[in-house]
Amino acid sequence: MRPPGPAARAGVLPVAGRGDAVPEDTVVRDCLQQTPPRLPPWLGYDAVGSELFEQITELPTYYLTRVERALLEHHSPEIAELLACGRIAELGSGSAKKTRLLLESCVRLRETTYLPIDVDQSMLRSSGAALCSELDRLEVTGLWGRYEAGLDWLSTHPGEPLAVVFLGSSFGNATREERDSLLGEIARSLDPGESFLVSADLDKSREVLETCYNDPAGHSAFAGFRLNYLTQLNRRYGAGFVLDDFVPEACYNADTSTVEGRLRAQADRTVPVPGLGLTLRIPRGQFLNVGYSVKFDGRQLAREVGAHGFHLRAQWRDPEAQYGLFLFRRHET
Repeated sequence: MRPPGPAARAGVLPVAGRGDAVPEDTVVRDCLQQTPPRLPPWLGYDAVGSELFEQITELPTYYLTRVERALLEHHSPEIAELLACGRIAELGSGSAKKTRLLLESCVRLRETTYLPIDVDQSMLRSSGAALCSELDRLEVTGLWGRYEAGLDWLSTHPGEPLAVVFLGSSFGNATREERDSLLGEIARSLDPGESFLVSADLDKSREVLETCYNDPAGHSAFAGFRLNYLTQLNRRYGAGFVLDDFVPEACYNADTSTVEGRLRAQADRTVPVPGLGLTLRIPRGQFLNVGYSVKFDGRQLAREVGAHGFHLRAQWRDPEAQYGLFLFRRHET
């Protein structure tokens, strides 16, 4: 019997969180009521946002994707050996272009199931089909939903040994409280001895970071990506944002080692958000936060993850860019 073709090996499964999971609308409302108002990262990743982020990764000043790809090109065979698993789940998979390097090494060792978790259904379908057309011995089941929903699905659907992967330094896009909550979910989805692979950008100078997170001359990918958050609020909740009223920018906060993506108001604005029962009053010069990017100390990262029952198994760093891949293993009982 012939093995199934690429189309039969790729699919998408909608997933929902547990009954006690916080609804999306509540998350957005709570974030908008913070000081300053902020928006959860996943809100920006519709089809338009996903495409704009792909453009960001190709900007000449955005070093993160290039450095991470180089680390994976050099070290994926070793990482695949250490993972020693038949299932790879990825949080916020996007196009999975870099992940392909790891999956290529995995399928050389064993048949592998890839379980990408993403809120963009169209991206899950296109990336899954592309991967299966390029890699034999790979099956893809996209989990369409938020991280928490995908991890909950994993914890209730046992199978081959599992690794959870979180690339793109996206772990830093959350507050400390949110990271702790997410690590708890990841730990619950993994059995003792299973692995968590995460990439992280390490702290460096303001000049380097603000150059990386702002558009270079002649480009507008970052601006479009940040303004797309307002488009999403207008579309989903009937908000009255006028995009030209806000200036997209990124600033480094040295006190928290965080790059903050902002939309700064050019004048006093009162914006209704009827779908959430809110009216936002944003004074001139104030901003909405549309993205955190925490820059880590390696020891700090190991402590954060270790507090949830993991130990650091291996790490691979780029000494020039100060960016790394960190492999953690769930403690044996």
